[in-house]
Amino acid sequence: MASLLEPGMIVRHPGQPEWGLGQVQSNINGKVTVMFRQAGRVVIDGTRVDLIPVYDS
Repeated sequence: MASLLEPGMIVRHPGQPEWGLGQVQSNINGKVTVMFRQAGRVVIDGTRVDLIPVYDS
């Protein structure tokens, strides 16, 4: 799933719902940087966590 994520997309972290929605900042070699509303900037290993795209924020 990480390979489909592009900057600007809105996502949720399945294991951290309290982080709220996040906007993908970059996706480089499976390392996805996301700016979450409640957690700030987080770098996620896309091979270990399948972020959930949100299409109706």
